[in-house]
Amino acid sequence: MKIFLTSVGDFGIFSGSVFTRISRLQVRSGELLRQMYRVGVGSLSVVDLCALFIGLVLVLQTSSLLARFGAEGQVATIVGAAFVREIGPVFAAIMFSGRVGTGVAAEISSMVVTEQVDAYRAFGLDPIVKLALPRVLAMTLMLPALTVISCLVGITGGYLLAYMEAGVPAQVYLDKALAAVTPLDVFACITKGAVFGLLIGLIATYSGFSTPRTTEGVGESTTRAMVNSVLGVLVVDLILTKFFMLMS
Repeated sequence: MKIFLTSVGDFGIFSGSVFTRISRLQVRSGELLRQMYRVGVGSLSVVDLCALFIGLVLVLQTSSLLARFGAEGQVATIVGAAFVREIGPVFAAIMFSGRVGTGVAAEISSMVVTEQVDAYRAFGLDPIVKLALPRVLAMTLMLPALTVISCLVGITGGYLLAYMEAGVPAQVYLDKALAAVTPLDVFACITKGAVFGLLIGLIATYSGFSTPRTTEGVGESTTRAMVNSVLGVLVVDLILTKFFMLMS
């Protein structure tokens, strides 16, 4: 328990130092754009592929159930609402943490073990500004975009299977999917993406900087970044979902 509370306190201090530097705009635009391309475009195929198959499986499961009641056309309502409200943001964040979060943690932890971070400090450079800040901002900005794209891909994939399995017309599917989604749902989806991106970025960079200087340190930090990111996403998702339900 003591170790857990100490880790939470250290994470809070680290997060505060990152927010302080963000408020001072201590980040180079060139490095930020490079990281945005790296974490955003590089993750697009993985996130979209995951969303596509989730959409297909969701339609496959729901269409057979709804067919018993003659309500095959309602499959679009379920897919549209489920993806925008929950599946899109959460699964995009989980795939994002697996691909980007672990990579950032491994990159920074290897620099800690090889004393490259100490070299930054020796030359009077702030390693948080150089390493953590652009990565955290890039994840915060790019995950909402990936979330929106994953929702579109998942809903489109759901239509393809709904048409082949139940013969649902495109116009009917589109109308019901749009009717199931409110402006608040879209706002909640984008907000969740930004919050998840910020959380994953903070956890990944913190895991990298807190790496023990041993041969096993890089692996331990990478694993810790993945586990903590997924747990953090699920806990924050519960809080945000309840918050937006109270707003509706």
